[in-house]
Amino acid sequence: MLFVVRQLRLRSLGHNKYSNNLRFCYLCGHIGNINNPKQRKMGEQTLKKIMYGLIAAVVVLAGVLAYIWYQKSSLVNELTAEKEDLTEQMIALQNDYETLSSEYDNINLQLDSSRIEVQLLIEKIQKTEATNRSKIRQYEKELGTLRSIMRNYVVQIDSLNKLNKKLTADAAEARRQAAESKKRTEELSKTVEDLSGRVATGAVLKAYNLKTEAYNSSDKVTDRSSRVTYLLTTLSLGENDLAERGPVTVYIRVKDPDGILLLNDVQKTFEYNGEPMVASASREVDYQGSEVEMGIYLNGIAGYTKGVYTIEAYTSQSLLGTTELMLR
Repeated sequence: MLFVVRQLRLRSLGHNKYSNNLRFCYLCGHIGNINNPKQRKMGEQTLKKIMYGLIAAVVVLAGVLAYIWYQKSSLVNELTAEKEDLTEQMIALQNDYETLSSEYDNINLQLDSSRIEVQLLIEKIQKTEATNRSKIRQYEKELGTLRSIMRNYVVQIDSLNKLNKKLTADAAEARRQAAESKKRTEELSKTVEDLSGRVATGAVLKAYNLKTEAYNSSDKVTDRSSRVTYLLTTLSLGENDLAERGPVTVYIRVKDPDGILLLNDVQKTFEYNGEPMVASASREVDYQGSEVEMGIYLNGIAGYTKGVYTIEAYTSQSLLGTTELMLR
């Protein structure tokens, strides 16, 4: 042990002969005679207590600092692991986006845009410190959004592929049916009429044999879109004793392969289920409860494109039916 002492000058008190034996301890504040064993021992014990206290305080402080360092280190490791996991998820999502493809240009453009967003987000995550928790949480939310968008793409692409397959199958079936013999066509028509006759009659008019064909300038049926001059939709209003007698207007709505309604200069409007609708063409007939065959022409359309056209037939009370027309 080391004592910090100072010799006391006591000449003013007249005790010069004792001054060399007196010492003052700066640590314990004790004045004593170093030649007195008892006082020296008491000073040493007091100093030991003080030193032990200081050592204990240093140990406690070191422990507290070590604990704080451990906690901070654990938190940093945890945040770093979260950042690495988020980066791995983003890379996995990027790979998922790379596997997506479509035959439709508009979807491909959207996919390219989403791929760019994923790449930019990966770069942001890599440049962000793991301890920046607010940014990491923000990127996690953006990851969830991009996943939802990708799921929507998957559903949309799957639906469009199924629709494309169905349209292709329908077109092939239509061509096959067109090539069948006249006898087979008559047998199918008779079957449809027989089945229709079994349905309970009601006040709502029903239409049968709804069909739309395209004609060229020579008034001949054609399936070439570049040669189409007008469309003719034919149907039969079925016999119905309960239906109201008098004039009945039948409206048709023709939609092109992109779902756009075809309209000419003569626009017809009508109400269906209380809502106004626009028709491509219409025709009025005098219905007296018996079967009425009718045809509705659609003229004045600037041009036709290849694909499947959808035709819907209405009265103001009901949807009579739908049919399709394939142009190549």
